[in-house]
Amino acid sequence: MTVTTERTVPTAGPVTTRTLGEITLPDEIRDALGAQLNRLADPNDDIDHSMARLLQIFSTLPTDLLQQILDFGRHIDTPGVCLVSNLPVDAELPDTPSDGGPSRGKKSFVAEGVLLGLSGLLGEPMGVLTEKAGQLVHDVIPVEGGARTQTNQGSETFLNFHSDIMHDVIGRYDVANPDFLVLSCLRADHEGVAGTFYADARDISAALAPEVLDTLRSPLFRLNAPGSYVRDVAGGQDVLSEPVPMISGHHDFPEIAISANGVHALTSGARQALDTLQEVCRQVAHSVHLRPGQALLINNRKGVHARSTFTARYDGRDRWLQRTYVRRSLWNVRYRVTEENRRVHY
Repeated sequence: MTVTTERTVPTAGPVTTRTLGEITLPDEIRDALGAQLNRLADPNDDIDHSMARLLQIFSTLPTDLLQQILDFGRHIDTPGVCLVSNLPVDAELPDTPSDGGPSRGKKSFVAEGVLLGLSGLLGEPMGVLTEKAGQLVHDVIPVEGGARTQTNQGSETFLNFHSDIMHDVIGRYDVANPDFLVLSCLRADHEGVAGTFYADARDISAALAPEVLDTLRSPLFRLNAPGSYVRDVAGGQDVLSEPVPMISGHHDFPEIAISANGVHALTSGARQALDTLQEVCRQVAHSVHLRPGQALLINNRKGVHARSTFTARYDGRDRWLQRTYVRRSLWNVRYRVTEENRRVHY
């Protein structure tokens, strides 16, 4: 994996950060992969069959490239984010959907094959009824009515560093949430300025003063449910988790969970620590400006991610990403499974 230190967020001083993994497919591998993916029917029609077929297709990658992707998902000491480039793309794309997708005019499924194929090397794609109506492939698109929200519909507001979490009746929103996200770019924003940021919990912890880190490791915070849940289920009212720490687990391999839709600190010291946490995330973050043919593999437990502002025109040519939620195993979230679909959860 290649080391990169690109950042677009100014820092207060020199900061040493974890590696950003990078994998680039050779042209001949991209073309061979694309030829197979171009023959795919809509993978959502029979997702388990499609995942089996995609595993066959992606297993034809050269062993060293395949191992890099597999290692990203299975080892605790690997980078928390990896950029995969020179992937196959659809020959033609319809207009970017104005309602947040999915597109009704898309005639080929190369992008979906890339997204789900990479996801299958990390684990099992899952859906959540309160996020994109339980779809396995999420279209991440600016929507005019959500331009200023802390959701994937936004564009005019910096989407703060966060984890993708989910509301859960057990009171913890960081248990049944995805282990990984995969973000694949179909179309960049008009100006090409939209940045995706990733801050690794190991780098964050190393940059924090010990007393601040101790506060963030204490159960002094309540996560708000995702914006989609608050909007569609709770009538706009906050729905808070039980008190939890922001950072937890082994000191050398910490886990972090921050909700995009707001964190309620229980003390003034916790509020100050939370503000410091967001500042440090900006200091240690890597940035990526996704382009068509690129996908970002994100560990949703090793670190947190964010998105810059950009200008949406709502003209059919706006930024268009596709996303999956991935878990290493669906077994531990079996209490959430729906009767209609064993990959879709409440």
